[in-house]
Amino acid sequence: MHDEAAPQAPPQTEAPPAPAPTAAPEACAAPEPYAAPTDDGAQPRFPAMPASEADWRYRPPRTPSWWHRHARTLRLLAVAGVLVLCGVVILALVREQTGTDGLLVGLLLALLPVPLLVAAFRWVDGVEPKPWSQHVFVFGWGACAATLIALLANTFTTAWLAGSIAGSASEADLLGAAVVAPVVEEVAKAIPVVLLFFFRRRYFTGVVSGIAVAGLTAAGFAFTENVLYLGRAYGGDDTGMPYEAGASATAATFVARILMSPFAHPLFTGLTGVAFGIAAALPHRRRRWRAPVGLAGLLTAILLHAIWNGAASQASLTFLFVYALFMLPVLGTLIWLAVWSRLGELRTVRESLRTYVAAGWLAPSEAWALGTARARSLARDVARQGRGPDAARTVAEYQHFATSLALLRARAERGIAVSDFHAREQELLHHLWTRRATAAPPTQRAAASLSRPAPPPRLPGPPGPYGPPPGFHRPPGPYGPGPGQGPGPGQGPGQGPGPGPYAPPPGPGPYGTR
Repeated sequence: MHDEAAPQAPPQTEAPPAPAPTAAPEACAAPEPYAAPTDDGAQPRFPAMPASEADWRYRPPRTPSWWHRHARTLRLLAVAGVLVLCGVVILALVREQTGTDGLLVGLLLALLPVPLLVAAFRWVDGVEPKPWSQHVFVFGWGACAATLIALLANTFTTAWLAGSIAGSASEADLLGAAVVAPVVEEVAKAIPVVLLFFFRRRYFTGVVSGIAVAGLTAAGFAFTENVLYLGRAYGGDDTGMPYEAGASATAATFVARILMSPFAHPLFTGLTGVAFGIAAALPHRRRRWRAPVGLAGLLTAILLHAIWNGAASQASLTFLFVYALFMLPVLGTLIWLAVWSRLGELRTVRESLRTYVAAGWLAPSEAWALGTARARSLARDVARQGRGPDAARTVAEYQHFATSLALLRARAERGIAVSDFHAREQELLHHLWTRRATAAPPTQRAAASLSRPAPPPRLPGPPGPYGPPPGFHRPPGPYGPGPGQGPGPGQGPGQGPGPGPYAPPPGPGPYGTR
């Protein structure tokens, strides 16, 4: 027997050497700062800096160009130029439809309600008067730009409806008046309201501001529209009446548009202004509601305008029914809201200024007088009779700055973010301080003449989330903070959350009393 050969083991192969561990990349170390010279008076050397000025990478800013130095003036001129151009174009279009005689008659008759409407809306916004330039802009936009947009859009849309959808020209006119015109006109009139809401929030602070801006825009729009309708009626082209006018189309149009419904456009657009005013007064934490509230106001204005135009296209009884039972109550509600909001602003002024009474800036009777329309007027009269028109102007400025100060504090206490509150507060207090010697005596005399007891001062409470660290003290210095003063609101008896008041200089003032 042969022995079987033992199986041979497979050849041993050496395992490949394990790869050497790679070193982790070192973190990029931040460069060390270039060391300053050790000697205080030594001139530093910069050897790595380009030797030639032409190779510098950083250069001092250039002197602002002429365009940058005059940017504000150029913007104003551009806006004025656009409005004037729109006015010239709309004037030419109206003259083409009415003739020269009709244009002149329309201008004369349409001008009659304008001073009353402008005065009414200026009065509504008179607690904290806004710049005349702002009101001129919105009135000019309504009279020139908005009417041009509406005239062109309504004309083209009505022509398109007549050729595409409506069966006759009368149906196209009805659709244009009841559906197209309200949308186009209210959107065109809402443009300046939206612009001021976003870009001039300092002057657009609440319902009062919204009603004034929207009302003045609509008053300008109604003026140009009345020129067109009255001119047409005078020329015999179109009576512009919702019912039979009788023998004189011009007289009937004058009664319907100037006497019966000069408030129509201000009423519609006023609802947009109210909505954006509410949105402007919302605190920062509720800012997501601003767009829905503004849009709801615009849609309500469009709906009300559509109801008005639809009723005006029907029989006379339908129009009179809508006019008496719907439009007049809505107008009364808007007037009540405007007056109530104005009184609310005055009440806010009285309450907010009590904080500055406690801080020593004002006498107790001044807070009430500066927040009461009758006392404000009497104080100006007293100053005018005692020291002339310059003193009355100083008192008016004093009232204006005190109102701005009170409303600024009220906005901060409601939670509306005011990033530079203390800078604004101290600037306004400076204006009050420099006018107080002239304005305080007639203001206090007006309060005494009306026999109004002074309210107790509004004591500032301990600081809140916007306030300084706890602790109330008056550090030395001419303008040290008073009790509760700091960079944020306090919360205490008689005071909502808001920054503490800036304190006046210690000791008696130059006029002997505060």
